[in-house]
Amino acid sequence: MFMSISTTGSAEDPATDLGFLLHKHPDKVQRFTTSHGEAHVFYPEAGDGVCTAALLLDVDPIALVRKGRGDGRGRGGSPDFALAQYVNDRPYAASSLLAVALRTVFRSAMKGDCPARPELPGRARPLRIELPAVPANGAGGGGGPALVVRLFEPLGWRVEATAVPLDESFPEWGESRYVRIALSSGTVRLADALQQLYVLLPVLDGAKHYWVAPDEVDKLLAAGQGWLAAHPERALITRRYLARRWSLTRAAMERLELARLAEADDREVEEIDNAVDDRSEEEARDDPEPRQPSLAEQRRTAILAALRETGAARVADLGCGQGELIGELLKDARFTGILGVDVSARALRSAGRRLGLERMPERQAARVTLAQGALTYTDARLKGFDAAVLCEVIEHLDLPRLPALEYAVFGAARPRAVVVTTPNAEYNVRWESLPAGAVRHADHRFEWSRAEFRAWAGKVAAAYGYTVELRPVGPEDEEVGAPTQLALFTATTAPTATATPTTPTTTPAPDPTATPEGGEPR
Repeated sequence: MFMSISTTGSAEDPATDLGFLLHKHPDKVQRFTTSHGEAHVFYPEAGDGVCTAALLLDVDPIALVRKGRGDGRGRGGSPDFALAQYVNDRPYAASSLLAVALRTVFRSAMKGDCPARPELPGRARPLRIELPAVPANGAGGGGGPALVVRLFEPLGWRVEATAVPLDESFPEWGESRYVRIALSSGTVRLADALQQLYVLLPVLDGAKHYWVAPDEVDKLLAAGQGWLAAHPERALITRRYLARRWSLTRAAMERLELARLAEADDREVEEIDNAVDDRSEEEARDDPEPRQPSLAEQRRTAILAALRETGAARVADLGCGQGELIGELLKDARFTGILGVDVSARALRSAGRRLGLERMPERQAARVTLAQGALTYTDARLKGFDAAVLCEVIEHLDLPRLPALEYAVFGAARPRAVVVTTPNAEYNVRWESLPAGAVRHADHRFEWSRAEFRAWAGKVAAAYGYTVELRPVGPEDEEVGAPTQLALFTATTAPTATATPTTPTTTPAPDPTATPEGGEPR
């Protein structure tokens, strides 16, 4: 994986000042260790007239596999190609691996720090950046060179983007998804150029080699300061940089809009943000459109209301993820026993940190238990609870595995009440940033319409001796309903049908590297 940065100069303004800006001496070859291989910085040419710095990232494919990211595209190896974990494009094509290496090797340059020559970082200079192989996957109007132009031209770059053929010996095979890129500028600050590359390389690829956590929003906004809010493709950039995690994308877009408004009004972002959040009670009461809680917050509020109606004291949060709902349950003393179950050991560790279990008073901590388990297997630990919650969980299962979860929860564990929430597929047309026909989360195996959810809920209730009430969650649209649908199951009698589990009834040791069944952040 290779990238070069070139600049020109003169005897009065030597091009070798690039070495000061990058904090890398032109006469030395330097090596740096990254989490997935070694980065090398060297200068193919260094003179007053022209200076070129090169970054060579030698990616270790075995390190990628050991760190659990498989082929580097965030989901492990392809089930159709067992060698995909080891034989892939990650060592050769610019991606988030190169972006992370940029941040690691040129951290001071990206910040605009240069103690030896403090006047240099603020000075714009001509730059030429070349990348011989960059994946440019389809988006909206398509990928390839056109996508490169859409992303870089609005920033003032002159773009030379050439599609790389699949095989030069067989031109009839057509073009690959890779593009050879050369970017040249009139003059630009090096720090700005590096920040733009840091954001846009993974955007072109459309994937990241690591899990996209909420702190990625802060990284995006920090690197995009001064240019992203005004970029005509900011929605596309935000969505792809955040790996299509819609909750993070919405949060980032809201903050970008604040930044854009602040720039237009010549004000600080905090001034506008405070004008929204710090209103007096009278202003809030008179505002015809008060600030609405997020859909995740509305979902948790609806679940808590349903649980309180049932009179439940012991609650099992099945597919608890990072423990957001558990945190809300802990605030209400009526919930005396709370079990959080997830297939992902990492999610459970994150939940423990989020809840602060180690710092929690002993009496409070005694109310909570976190346990690893797969919800498609019966588990004796789930028995004896007043209520169970499946919040945004069922859509993460393949449909053939859903009967196994039904039996494990409604048949074997059999709590007095079960609360289930899932997306309403009909509402997806109201999300402007969601492509037509797409699901809300990359890991969703299905999303049901209201009629489909009603039919499933009725079938399960009849089979296992429950009544069921369906409720909308979130703002209701006259045509397509609410964004989330909730079902409250209440046990009445013994099961009216003989339900047979479709998986073994003993719980195996769960795979801690598996995709969380409750993996969507809530």
